[in-house]
Amino acid sequence: MKKINSISELENLRKTIISNYDASKLCVVICCTGCTAAGSDKVAKAFEQEIELRNLNIAIRKTGCQGFCEKGPLLVLEPSGIFYQKVTAEDVKEIIDETLIKNNVIDRLLYTDTKTGQKVVYEQDVPFYKKQTRPLMANNRKIDPTSIKDYIRIGGYSALVKALSQITPDEIIDEIKKSGLRGRGGAGFFTGRKWESAKKAKSDIKYVICNADEGDPGAFMDRSLLEGNPHSILEGMLIGAYAIGSQEGYIYVRNEYPLAVKQVQIAISQMREYGFLGKNILGSDFNFDIKIMRGGGAFVCGESSALMASIEGKVGEPRAKYIHATEKGLWDKPTVLNNVKTWANIPLIINNGSEWYSKIGTEKSKGTMIFSLVGKINNTGLVEVPMGITLKELIFEIGGGIPNEKKFKAVQTGGPSGGCIPTSLLDLPVDYERLTEAGSMMGSGGMIVMDEDTCMVNIAKYFLAFAQEESCGKCTPCREGIKHMLNILNDISNGKAKENDIDLLEELGKNIKETSLCQLGKSAPNPVLTSIRYFRDEYKTHIKHKKCPAKVCKELIKYSVVSEKCTGCTLCAKNCSVNAITGEKKQSHLIDQSKCTKCGTCFEMCKFNAILVE
Repeated sequence: MKKINSISELENLRKTIISNYDASKLCVVICCTGCTAAGSDKVAKAFEQEIELRNLNIAIRKTGCQGFCEKGPLLVLEPSGIFYQKVTAEDVKEIIDETLIKNNVIDRLLYTDTKTGQKVVYEQDVPFYKKQTRPLMANNRKIDPTSIKDYIRIGGYSALVKALSQITPDEIIDEIKKSGLRGRGGAGFFTGRKWESAKKAKSDIKYVICNADEGDPGAFMDRSLLEGNPHSILEGMLIGAYAIGSQEGYIYVRNEYPLAVKQVQIAISQMREYGFLGKNILGSDFNFDIKIMRGGGAFVCGESSALMASIEGKVGEPRAKYIHATEKGLWDKPTVLNNVKTWANIPLIINNGSEWYSKIGTEKSKGTMIFSLVGKINNTGLVEVPMGITLKELIFEIGGGIPNEKKFKAVQTGGPSGGCIPTSLLDLPVDYERLTEAGSMMGSGGMIVMDEDTCMVNIAKYFLAFAQEESCGKCTPCREGIKHMLNILNDISNGKAKENDIDLLEELGKNIKETSLCQLGKSAPNPVLTSIRYFRDEYKTHIKHKKCPAKVCKELIKYSVVSEKCTGCTLCAKNCSVNAITGEKKQSHLIDQSKCTKCGTCFEMCKFNAILVE
């Protein structure tokens, strides 16, 4: 490819790409990022082999995440829009023969609505998608993420053209300010104000950084954008760099995301080849380049100052924030650091205008947010919704409710730094302010749903143990305080706690929030404090009655055999790893409590409901 030296050359290339693209041609669209875990790579290979063998005029587009991860591998057939789910390589010949050639729908591959029981033929009618607003995620299905031509075809780099040729850096920043875009990494700081501060800073060297160090358990929003549409993020970084006067940028990405790293590397290589990186970009006087930095898996390096220290080759530890990064950040130079989703929003705002963007969402929380909806929920996956949608809409309409007719108990928002929100707050609008009022936070978009079988003490213990493991240990409140809180939670779940331990947990949590150096420590007590706030009685039951209502805490439960129901099938005894169950065949069995490890195998294996958990 010859380097593009001007805006006119880019637009001519775009026209050529569009004219050569046949939208009416049969095309198999298949997710080949997240869905590879379910075998989509095998499905794609089977299509390639069958199409080549028969010499068929059918295209294949291997895309990034399409969102509905629960039903992968996902397949959309263009131009009809027929949607197939849980496709296997064995289905490929039938799909070609029946649907692509004869235009017949294969009923067993269609999605079944969990509420109505009806089959859904077209992607646009799937309830999971119908209630979403997807300006960021929608393009994942339209492009091959390894093809810069695909990105150019759908309007890619047109926002950069507008920034370089039609508006000034000050006008770019003003447009971002008017849009109301807030940082999608967790803090929710207004993006335009951050850029304005960096632009005003006096320095010949300035940096922009993309924070792709996504460390929250159960979160994969940033990963999916990096894997599915890397150019959207890179274009946003280019515009931000031009606006503040930066010539160098970094993408700090988790080393545990090898496919994301690979896709970004391909995108950056293509950008250099086409002239979107380097000297005199598109014939302007704008010079800019991007480097990839791989994180070593430290959760604390998601914190801005720790991330910058890591890029500098230092230990990833936070520093005090009395000096802002926009004044002294990376190597003490003015620096703008934004999340993956924040950067991906920039081209949309520049192309469509701040007025368009600001109409989405609420008064103080504009635009859409991508959530990873996981846990005890029917429709697991990535959902993109307007700010202000209620938790009930997210969980029960888009998410399809709780599996196995279980009751909803709580939802954890904001990852390990967020809080547990109960049933009574299901009508809560999801935005920065309302989640904070409830004791939780937006975070980067993690959302873990819990059902009635969840022990809130155990959940609090899990997230606090994660925070302790990931603490850098630099400041005493975080290092020692979290450890002490975790010890108390262990005592509660083991039946060794005292009645005043709940009050002590609250006191410790509040002190840690107020005195920790960085946001990891300041937010680590949130899961504990919110679970006490909304489920205090559950804590009391653990302490006073030595019982775990959810029957999760091993030291507070007991397995026994209901003799009237036991048929003596011996299935439980055969599967007990410690030989704690005895009894003759066709006679009632017994569990030796001194040997029982409370693993629950007997309960799972019994077909006659003869195992009692109390």
